[in-house]
Amino acid sequence: MPATRKPTRAKAPEKCDTCKGTGEVSKTVRVGRRQRTVGQQTGLCLTCLGSGEAN
Repeated sequence: MPATRKPTRAKAPEKCDTCKGTGEVSKTVRVGRRQRTVGQQTGLCLTCLGSGEAN
């Protein structure tokens, strides 16, 4: 008689270290010759490509 297998739980995917699982990162925007800081802009995390999961 074959042994029965217990169902296993799927592990939750690990969060990306760069964006902390949000999928977005902030970058400081600088303008002018003296590189004056004017604000921040959010963009897609290039480490996880916006999924928020570590690969």
